[in-house]
Amino acid sequence: MTMNHFQRMVQGELPPPAVAKLLGGRVIALDLEQGTLTSEYQGSETFLNPAGQLQGGILGAMLDDVTAGLVDATVQAGEGVATLSLTLSFLRPATLGPVQAHATLVRRGREICHVQGTLSQAGQAVASAVAVCKIVR
Repeated sequence: MTMNHFQRMVQGELPPPAVAKLLGGRVIALDLEQGTLTSEYQGSETFLNPAGQLQGGILGAMLDDVTAGLVDATVQAGEGVATLSLTLSFLRPATLGPVQAHATLVRRGREICHVQGTLSQAGQAVASAVAVCKIVR
């Protein structure tokens, strides 16, 4: 079986996408049977807003990366993923340091997938998202 882009990246055969590098992202665990992906990102000083918290758009980028990444892990070689919508909820301020991300595949259709994502720090949720992704053939 030919590995897809995501699987080859996890195996170290391909570099991670530039946005994952920018966000300090790394895959922690992938469970395709359960439909889950856990990643970690690094909230750096360059991501701070004037209030000294991680800017909301950065949190959105982290959630987009983990939710679309989970769908990307399920596609066939040669297929891709496009985020159609990403609805964000900011729950509490996020600060410098590690940000844990968890995505769950709610429904995977032939072309459209629904995914839930959560970001947390110190065991508390800081943001959540519902993503709708399209499998691009």
